[in-house]
Amino acid sequence: MPSIASKTHHFYIQFCFVILLSMTMIPSIAVADESDDTAKNSAIVILSAPDDIKEFLIKYFKLPTEPFPDSTAEKTYLYRAQKEIRNLLVTEGYFSPIISLSHQTQGEITKPEIKVDPGILTRIGSVAIEFHGAITQADTKYQQRMEQIRATWPLQTEAPFRSSDWEQAKATLLANLVQEEFAAANIVTSQAKIDTDQARADLSLVIDSGPIFYFGEIQITGLERYDPSLVTNLATFKAGDAYRRDLLHLYQIALQKAPQFSTVSVSITPDTTQHRSIPVQVILTEAQSQRFAFGGGYSSNNGARGEINYRNHNFMNRIWNLTSMLRLEQKRQTFFVGIDTLPNQNNINYSLGGSLQMTDIENLKTAEEKIGATRNHRTQEIQEQFGLNWQREDKKPAGAIHQINEALALDWRWRRQVVDDPLHIRRGDVTEIRIAGGSQQVLSDQDFIRTYARQQSWWPIGSQHVLYVRAEVGYTLAPSRFGIPQEYLFRAGGIQSIRGYDFKSIGVEEGNAIVGGRAMATGTVEYTHWLTHQWGAAAFADIGSAADSWQKMHPFLGYGGGIRWRSPAGPLALDLARAHETGTLRLHFSMSVAF
Repeated sequence: MPSIASKTHHFYIQFCFVILLSMTMIPSIAVADESDDTAKNSAIVILSAPDDIKEFLIKYFKLPTEPFPDSTAEKTYLYRAQKEIRNLLVTEGYFSPIISLSHQTQGEITKPEIKVDPGILTRIGSVAIEFHGAITQADTKYQQRMEQIRATWPLQTEAPFRSSDWEQAKATLLANLVQEEFAAANIVTSQAKIDTDQARADLSLVIDSGPIFYFGEIQITGLERYDPSLVTNLATFKAGDAYRRDLLHLYQIALQKAPQFSTVSVSITPDTTQHRSIPVQVILTEAQSQRFAFGGGYSSNNGARGEINYRNHNFMNRIWNLTSMLRLEQKRQTFFVGIDTLPNQNNINYSLGGSLQMTDIENLKTAEEKIGATRNHRTQEIQEQFGLNWQREDKKPAGAIHQINEALALDWRWRRQVVDDPLHIRRGDVTEIRIAGGSQQVLSDQDFIRTYARQQSWWPIGSQHVLYVRAEVGYTLAPSRFGIPQEYLFRAGGIQSIRGYDFKSIGVEEGNAIVGGRAMATGTVEYTHWLTHQWGAAAFADIGSAADSWQKMHPFLGYGGGIRWRSPAGPLALDLARAHETGTLRLHFSMSVAF
């Protein structure tokens, strides 16, 4: 424990909250404020002190509410109170307080009074941080690290000296050191030498970094059904790498995301005798390999929804993830089945999937059959996919020609997400780029290259406001839109597009239907004020269009307001939007509930 010494007195204090907790021995609160006559008259004991000191003492020191039974009880209480107040002031940097006891007469009543003069606040003088251990070796990297730790030490000269700040600063310093390489670092000695005459605290610390730690083998506990490679392939490090605590954290997150496990713990024991190859201990509990799930919801885009999912996380005993889903919506019905391999050490996995989908939107009926294979690469911030997809689309626009469109397309997608909270974003950016294309020479009815980009950004304004901006643009290079499946063309309208207009109601007229065009651009500006932690109100404006060429695009404007709710499953939005073109009002609502 640190020691505190002065020229005239020697105080040895454990800087923790034992002192504060010991105040529970004092009876319950009755605070006297000299500016409040009513409180003063009702107090059993009057406390007189400067405002900031009184506020601090009121928080941790309790005055009695019941009269003392006799003078002996009063004297005992005042003696103890004097001692406790002195100890409390020491934790705030007042080492020479004057605490006097007297009596004050109010009318015919005489009450005991505790007068507190805190004295001069002790401030920090010199600061000396000394290092021992492997960090002191003649290496520029470690020399810079020691200097960085000294430079970021928060208790600088002339700053007030408080015990809580002193303890927090030491804890932060040690946490910084053990974060990388020096897992067994410790504080050998720490001393705050107090000169009460000068109201000065000279601080000194001696830190032993210990040896440099390196990752060793991964030791797994709790694995029964699966091969150990399922666990080791997800490691964000390899044996021989220098220890970093954040790599262990990322490794634990990767294992927790794996559907094969229900609980995961990743840690090391910083044993200096094993520092050259420290074992990484993984303790886990396996989840059920098969699961059925049912769900339902509603969206103003596609109406009511019901779905059923089946998942097998050990398909064919290969640790592959089999996912199948049947989703029935009012405007769209989808059946999907897919198989995903496990990510390797480079965070790469492969997917194979097929789907059947039928839609009936804006007098356009489609039936789509699709199969594809994808290579996926995922990091903490970036997702990248490169795939080959074949699809056959049966297109039936009301009042126009029935068409069959086929395409074999190479499809590349890149997405970067840097946000503060994936469910309830206040600050961050999401960027997405997609390029796909097919050729008449290889199983496609039309030559085309589809390009698409989207940017979403959130900025907090103060503590209760968020500004959200979205922009997206897409264009399909092709001789015409005919022969191209709707997935590679563009329509606009609805949630996440232009509110105030029906879902996918903006596009190219073909007979009595709205079909996809080759050009699209939309944008959003939205301002949300959070009234409480969970509830907020938003105002927004959307603008954009979709057409068969840039020259034929006509901007559509929608604006309005809505309610926001931070539900446990994610954000819920209820918006009332006005279509500027027609003056009509539409309610946009999206919610998803699992059961």
